[in-house]
Amino acid sequence: MPVNIKSRDEIDIMRTAGGINAEVREILKESIAPGITGSELDRIAKDAISDRGGLPTFVGYSPWGKPAYPGAICFSVNEVLVHGIPSSRVLVEGDIVSIDLGVTYQGYVSDAAFTTGVGMISGEAQRLLDITAASLEAGINVSLAGHRIGDIGSAIGAFGENAKMGIIKGYGGHGVGREMHEDPHVPNYGKPGTGLQLKKGMVLALEPMFALGDADTYELDDQWSVAMSDDSLSAHFEHTIAIGESGPEILTSV
Repeated sequence: MPVNIKSRDEIDIMRTAGGINAEVREILKESIAPGITGSELDRIAKDAISDRGGLPTFVGYSPWGKPAYPGAICFSVNEVLVHGIPSSRVLVEGDIVSIDLGVTYQGYVSDAAFTTGVGMISGEAQRLLDITAASLEAGINVSLAGHRIGDIGSAIGAFGENAKMGIIKGYGGHGVGREMHEDPHVPNYGKPGTGLQLKKGMVLALEPMFALGDADTYELDDQWSVAMSDDSLSAHFEHTIAIGESGPEILTSV
């Protein structure tokens, strides 16, 4: 069977998982304000997922020899790009925070993320958010049966290149299904017409990541949090999508 092809029934379940994910992300967006902590947001996410019959995918996740992840969300603030662990850190006016959320329902995973400002943020921070979000939309729009992984990466990367932003190359999107990380890897850069061909039934998590400065990153001592080496602001947006006959379907939208 071609890589990561899901049946109609499997996609139906993943659509439900994605719907829960979308509802919980909306609750988190409404909860983000100066004074709230990552631990409080994590508790909100866990309760909201449980209330909807789902499970928090990230809790206990331990790939590649890493320690078990403790949270339902990834809580990444300012220069922290991805995989930040929710903590007692208090969000303050002017921060930007990325929330990555995984929800499992009946054994199938949905994965999505957003970055938002805390209160009033700078113009350059808002531009970073807008461009990264637009690049995700561009990647989704070219996720068509018959196209290739390189088409997605090229569409996403063009936004970063045109805006002279750091395009993070060590991390990217991936297949998703019964496991959170399945083949194929989906880079946020690439050459059109290259890479694995997209087929109906593939389910992918696309997740562009840009920074205002250089693209170099490093991993913190917690073995999870990934931060920008130059401490520049970074942003991360993600949706789980299914490749359909008539085009891509966002499974993690409201």
